[in-house]
Amino acid sequence: MELNDLKNANAALEQRRQAATARGVGVLSNFYVARAENSELWDVEGRRFIDFAGGIAVVNVGHRHPKVIAAVKRQLDEGFIHTCYQVVPYEGYVSLAEKLNTLVPISGPKKTNFFSTGAEAIENIVKIARVATGRSGIIAFGGAFHGRSIMASALTGKVSPYKLGFGPFPPEVFHAPFPCRDVGVQQALDGLEQIFRTEIEPKRVAAMIIEPVQGEGGFYDTPPEFMRALRKLCDDNGILLVADEIQTGFGRTGTWFAMEQYGVEPDLMTIAKSLAAGFPLSAVTGRAAIMDAAAPGGLGGTYAGNPVAIAAAHAVIDVFHEEKLLDRSKQLGARLKARLVSQRQRFAQIADVRGLGSMVAVEFNHPGTSTPDAAFAKRVQQEAMQRGLILLTCGVGYNVIRFLYPLTVQDTVFEEALKIVDASLAAAG
Repeated sequence: MELNDLKNANAALEQRRQAATARGVGVLSNFYVARAENSELWDVEGRRFIDFAGGIAVVNVGHRHPKVIAAVKRQLDEGFIHTCYQVVPYEGYVSLAEKLNTLVPISGPKKTNFFSTGAEAIENIVKIARVATGRSGIIAFGGAFHGRSIMASALTGKVSPYKLGFGPFPPEVFHAPFPCRDVGVQQALDGLEQIFRTEIEPKRVAAMIIEPVQGEGGFYDTPPEFMRALRKLCDDNGILLVADEIQTGFGRTGTWFAMEQYGVEPDLMTIAKSLAAGFPLSAVTGRAAIMDAAAPGGLGGTYAGNPVAIAAAHAVIDVFHEEKLLDRSKQLGARLKARLVSQRQRFAQIADVRGLGSMVAVEFNHPGTSTPDAAFAKRVQQEAMQRGLILLTCGVGYNVIRFLYPLTVQDTVFEEALKIVDASLAAAG
């Protein structure tokens, strides 16, 4: 490719994208990736970027980790690509289920089924909860994000852009207040009681589904007292407690799963994103008696538990153990939070710095108010992008920047990224 063609490669691809693909899939970047390695990627024009988006929390072990690549190559070279587990099963699926059953913070016998996406796991967890309880109602929380399928969108507690124009949504889904911002724990519990008084009686509720730390909602972690209250409320009324650990899972919060930090056991869990380092794989894990409620054939999917993705997931677990990435998650998160907190006196827009482990966020409000400053957050994001750092925003008010770097990020690259964050704050302010 000639130099002039190389310089215009991104613009040419963007023109093709707009002509060939539907606008409903939003795209953040105006450049196109050519290759990636660990915490860095390069676009088709040769420019380098530090990736603090991580494919939205998918590459906790970094891009193209050598052990993941080796495991995938072995599966491709010596095994098979697809048989459909429901037609001809394979050992890798079973042994990965055994590993997850030992990792999840649920006591007693557990079982696991694999799917392809987080939304698919959510769809199936609703099916499992309903068949196990004989009930239909599902309670989710304001600000939650559970996916883009119709049922997952119904559970999601954020209208724009996830629900705009897509209704009507499935019935028997109710949203309770989530305790964050100006909503206290007691107010949130009162909101649940209000649902029981005015919308659906507890004996018709199959499950409550909650993110231990809200992802798209703004990286708000659930107060421990609220999680304990939910567990008691579910126990008292025969309701299943479901933890959506699609974004929090696999080390992002400094433990395998965020629920480990609550001392509260869910009945069912959804797992996806960093489970397979970017290969499409998700899981539903839960108490064996609940998981076995569906009749054979009621669960599954043609691509569910793809053997190549399964091989990648085995390698991911090995990498976490060998490279002590749970400790690394805590160390990097503490370092980032300290850096952001040090900037609060300099930038009045910084309203909060929060996060468990490496699930860190900084929230921006208009100075001296509780009014979200989405414009400032966007400027910081754009300034960082211009300097070669990819960041994501989130929050109901679009005023939060979240940090989802690979846990394998090199120390020198991490420090380089922090300096870019400092410079971007200064430029935005």
